[in-house]
Amino acid sequence: MHVTVDGAVLPAQLDEDRLAWLALVLAPGLGPRRIVDAMRELETPGQLFSLPLTSLEGLKFPAEAAQFVFDGRARSAAGQEWARVAGDGATILTYSCLEYPERLREIYDPPPVLWVRGAASLLARPAIAIIGTRHPTPYGSGVAEMLARDLAARGMLVISGMARGIDSSAHKGALAARMPTLAVWGTGIDVVYPKENKKLAEEILASGGAIVSEVPMGTFPAPQNFPRRNRVISGLSVGVLVVEAGENSGTRVTARCAADQNRDLFAVPGNVTSKNSWTPNTLIKQGAKLVATWEDVWEDLPSQVRLELESQVPAASKPSPAASLLPDPVLRPQEAMVLEVLRSDESLQIDGILELMETQLTSSEVFTALFELELAGRVRQLPGKNYVRTM
Repeated sequence: MHVTVDGAVLPAQLDEDRLAWLALVLAPGLGPRRIVDAMRELETPGQLFSLPLTSLEGLKFPAEAAQFVFDGRARSAAGQEWARVAGDGATILTYSCLEYPERLREIYDPPPVLWVRGAASLLARPAIAIIGTRHPTPYGSGVAEMLARDLAARGMLVISGMARGIDSSAHKGALAARMPTLAVWGTGIDVVYPKENKKLAEEILASGGAIVSEVPMGTFPAPQNFPRRNRVISGLSVGVLVVEAGENSGTRVTARCAADQNRDLFAVPGNVTSKNSWTPNTLIKQGAKLVATWEDVWEDLPSQVRLELESQVPAASKPSPAASLLPDPVLRPQEAMVLEVLRSDESLQIDGILELMETQLTSSEVFTALFELELAGRVRQLPGKNYVRTM
């Protein structure tokens, strides 16, 4: 007997193995560590479905979980979830799959199952996690986007959680470099959160990226799921870069996970009077690498990672150390004049821009210049007709 998964014909035993992992994830009262430890006791994961109740309890399963597996409800639930995943065109990776990312196997409590939409092969790529506050300053958003763009353009996979703020800026930076990016969700892969990032999720998939979660499809945002997913973000990465985050930010959880997982920690320094600078500045004091440009990350990467990334970039297209891979377009004089009055660390309202330019340009010329600068990606418009210069 054979089954078809993602267009490929697989042996029935492999199907049973994946269903067994999925069944335990769906069983009540079992955490990642206990599931992985239990599976190590079996000859094959699929053996789970033939065990007597006493053997299931001998695997240190709670009574409710053991009964759930023994009476067939776990296998039934796994089959239904498998069908939902296949219907969505997604993929299930289990801990025993060859495609399961090796870096994630290294952490203390790796997810037994990963739900993946998009290119699952990305999970094996050298990656940098870029994270931070949901309420960044214009400066923080700009820096996150700039660093993500420059690192992605050099082959690094950018990972983040697609939350509001710095996470979204990181994904947008990678997309601006026309490179794939990976989003790790705390919801099911079919539940976009926050909802306003639906278009961003579509762009991530359309660009060859991927969306990953360790919770079943249909799982809605629950507060406890987001701290748990942070260990996955850091676990998939060779390093974690913090841009802006306050003292009580969830970013601190990811930074702590990165330290526990022996991942490199990077941080962008911030204004000491800004509450969003507390976490990155504290991390730097504790030994995190201070980052101002992509080179600061690059030079601290493990040598084998750098060699792998450099081998993927044709020699003719390798940039000079200080050059961007995305050359700036030539600006018209009016655009250059408007760009000159804008800042990257503080927004300026349209009335203020018109006032500053009133002796040099007409209002229509200012509006036209701002429109062209937005199209060129040199300026971002914020709510309330506020404008900020991109990094």
